[in-house]
Amino acid sequence: MSLILLLVACLLTCLGQVAQKYAVESWRGEDSSWAEKLRSPWLWLALLSLGFGLLVWLLVLQRLEVGVAYPMLSLNFVLITLVARFVFHETVDRRHWLGVALVMGGVVLLGQHA
Repeated sequence: MSLILLLVACLLTCLGQVAQKYAVESWRGEDSSWAEKLRSPWLWLALLSLGFGLLVWLLVLQRLEVGVAYPMLSLNFVLITLVARFVFHETVDRRHWLGVALVMGGVVLLGQHA
């Protein structure tokens, strides 16, 4: 159950990051006031996702040692890299993919401990 909660926390955090990206992309090139920006559905999705992610993270910390749980949040690095490449069509070089592979290896090692 702890690992499922950890995965949910990661997914909510990643959703929040992606929603933030969409929010700022929708503002690009527009001369809008802060009041208009605050009405962005992407911004509100980001805030809700990150807020719920925080609540789930607190549940994770009740169940796992912080020394195990926190490094496993590096899954966010992997997920955001995949989103950057396949959703936002950003270039990801070989060194970055090597970093992703190393992070995944570390997560697998930590997952065996949890």
